[in-house]
Amino acid sequence: MEFLKNHIEALIFCASKPLKIDDIKNCLNEMFDAEISEDDIIASIEKITEQYLDDQYSFQVFHIGGGYQFLTKPSYQASISILLKQQSHKRLSTAALETLSIIAYKQPVTKAHVEQIRGVGCDYAIQKLLEKSLIEIKGKDDTIGKPLLYGTTEFFMQYFGINRISDLPTPKDFDKKENEIGIQDYEDEDIDRDEQASGTDTDI
Repeated sequence: MEFLKNHIEALIFCASKPLKIDDIKNCLNEMFDAEISEDDIIASIEKITEQYLDDQYSFQVFHIGGGYQFLTKPSYQASISILLKQQSHKRLSTAALETLSIIAYKQPVTKAHVEQIRGVGCDYAIQKLLEKSLIEIKGKDDTIGKPLLYGTTEFFMQYFGINRISDLPTPKDFDKKENEIGIQDYEDEDIDRDEQASGTDTDI
């Protein structure tokens, strides 16, 4: 069944999102004009997964989102996150990072809740984060008016080099003395003062 394994490997490799068993089965059934058993597909995936666990490969098959996807191994995420940041058209501003941080830790969260925490309007920041695919709409809240709920995307985890939201640092991971905010970036301070004065975000 090596030919079957190779076809499944190619399908998972080219997929832009986790590929589910049913998707693989439907594709193979049409390809071979025959019914391919789910057991054979799972067995082939297990072989592929085991193969890419070898240290000679920098990526492997992960079972995520109800499907299977090739992703880089955790030990290479530092260099990849640097590349993703360098390829970004523009670095995130302080306002955008603050907004993104709140969404990441409080998700799913409404814009009003984010604005309540930040103390300024977040329309512009949220729009830019949506455009950069760092956040997405997760549904609607059950409160009056049914406001939209926002949460982070799969690209958010790739961008910051983490596997899951639980990998985000917790308050105890920060040393207060080393992470105290001082007067170091006058430009950021000017931006923040402007935002407080206008009650909205203007940079990202």
